[in-house]
Amino acid sequence: MSMNFPSRLSWENFHRVIVEGLKVYAFYLAVLSLFRLFFILWLHDYWGPNTGNDDILLALWRGSRLSMQTAGALTLISFVPAFAAHYLWPKVEKYLWLGINGLLLGALSVLYMASFPYYRIYRMNFNQMIFTGMNEDWTALFWTMVDQYGLLPRFAGAVVLALVLWQFLRRLLAWEVPLLPIRHWPLWQKLAVRATFLYGVYIAVLLGIFGGSLGWQTAVDWENAGVTKDEFLNEAILDNPQAIYRAYSLNSRMLACNGLDFTMEDIRQLAANLSGKPADTDNLDVYLQKSVVQGTDNPPRHVFVILSESLANWPLLDKYKDIPIAEDLRALVAEQDTDYCPTFLPNGASTVSAVTGVVTGWADANLYLTTMPESFAAPYSTASAPQMAKLGYDTNFFYAGPATWERIGAFTQAQGFAHFYSRGDFGDVPGSVWGCEDECLYANVLERLTDAPSFNVILNASNHSPYDVDVEAKGYDKEKVRAALPAEHQQDEELLRELGHYWYAQRELAKFVREVKEKYPDSLVLIVGDHGDRYNIEKQPDMYARYGIPFILTGQNVHKGTLLADSAGSQIDIFPTLMELVAPKGTNYMALGQSLTTTSNKGVNYGFWITRKAIGKADTTPLVPEAVAGSENPAVDDQVMQDYINAIRAISWWRPKYGPILDQKILDEKGR
Repeated sequence: MSMNFPSRLSWENFHRVIVEGLKVYAFYLAVLSLFRLFFILWLHDYWGPNTGNDDILLALWRGSRLSMQTAGALTLISFVPAFAAHYLWPKVEKYLWLGINGLLLGALSVLYMASFPYYRIYRMNFNQMIFTGMNEDWTALFWTMVDQYGLLPRFAGAVVLALVLWQFLRRLLAWEVPLLPIRHWPLWQKLAVRATFLYGVYIAVLLGIFGGSLGWQTAVDWENAGVTKDEFLNEAILDNPQAIYRAYSLNSRMLACNGLDFTMEDIRQLAANLSGKPADTDNLDVYLQKSVVQGTDNPPRHVFVILSESLANWPLLDKYKDIPIAEDLRALVAEQDTDYCPTFLPNGASTVSAVTGVVTGWADANLYLTTMPESFAAPYSTASAPQMAKLGYDTNFFYAGPATWERIGAFTQAQGFAHFYSRGDFGDVPGSVWGCEDECLYANVLERLTDAPSFNVILNASNHSPYDVDVEAKGYDKEKVRAALPAEHQQDEELLRELGHYWYAQRELAKFVREVKEKYPDSLVLIVGDHGDRYNIEKQPDMYARYGIPFILTGQNVHKGTLLADSAGSQIDIFPTLMELVAPKGTNYMALGQSLTTTSNKGVNYGFWITRKAIGKADTTPLVPEAVAGSENPAVDDQVMQDYINAIRAISWWRPKYGPILDQKILDEKGR
């Protein structure tokens, strides 16, 4: 080790290498931001007809915040070895900065030049197709790129671009940043300046980690970045590395869709038992055919399915009636044109499972439907929107958040929804990183209603972490709620904030229902939570209080007793229930679930089952029932419930992934 090594540990030496890292960080951020600006301007033909300057500025701002994360990651690749060399092998430090970043700039330039034809082909920034392309004939792919997409001149352009950028970076690294003459300052002043510098570095690190934010609550990432009303701008917000990361994430989710352990014979027999038909065909769609049993000759004009974020059922239970967070929802349940099932399960543990359950009719069976190519090829036979459209309803999906989250915009439209609306369509509205405030979402839904019949799925987002709606300003009486809580929870400010968001969500939901009924009294509204299991009063709630969500029907053709007295179900049972209330008797339709008005007295999801009197885990043998609130002597017919669980899972695994025909050859070719 050199005798000069101790001097390398000086503040000045440390400051010098940190400044070099900050230069590289700022350089990458500038490059990615300029790339985005030029991309937007060059491809202006892809702007939407109503895209304005405000939308472009929003995309540039949002994209720059996201690129802070990319710039941080790129900087780290060269900073770590350069930092080590700065202290151990100073002579090679310069070459590491220039060499590593030269390679990175070359890769960035190639990606950038490729992104223009890529967008023209796929109308997206880099997506899962880059992984699909790895399975193509590479020779044919190469010549296609040469002949049709100008591979050679584009590659030459990328080389020139990389050299130009590298020269700029080289000059930036050679530039000496002017420093304050603090050598002869008093010690406290030196320490103050150095502390300020370190704090600035700390802020830069946070911005790089959290995508232009100082914490995860407001972080920008590829899933929540697309907030404009223009699909092109939403794609342009993602820089090329972020787009590739999106493609990698979605592809990984799809590859994680492992198969379930069912044979062809198992699935055929389970499907036959579920449908009550003989097991004499390998076409699963035969077993999924249903007919409306009761029906109506007076269909509602507008039909709404409201998937309310984290709308758990426990606040509606008698045990919690004195805690004033669900008064509006309780009043709605008490109305004569409303019926309520308290024993209902979500499709899965997350919002995306609720969306896939309502949109496709499939249960959560270890498939990530929003990433699977099969989901985008055509609507599934059980998809709700196309079947509602056959009844004369215009189909709309409203989401409070960005269209890019879980590819929800593309997914819902691929599954038959004629229209999709998200936060970017609602203008400058208040909200969090997950979506606009519920009242803004409902206002936009009401604005778009006409006299024409419509089927509307609404997914809100306010009752979601980071729980930053100013609910007290909106009327939440926190002190009244505090006083109603058990003494041991009265000082739990986080819980009070969460309960305030439940209060706000249910108030706005009930208000929306009242406004719909006033304007269109011939409407039908179905309300469920997307999932439970986010917060409870107790730290260890029972299974029912933790996972249950409410199922509320209100409006035309609904009265007390519309639902079976022993009704229970899950989100795959929503569409069959609707069909009994909107379609004439005898109407044929396709569904996996059952109607809560006729036959559904049990529900199952990814991990649990439920009846009117009991709930339990779905993967225990034998099943172990736990009492639902107020019930006594819980029991379950183990074989009947096991068969139902297996049937729902088997069909929800095979049919979306492999198609309607049970054939071992298909499984052998595609694999599990």
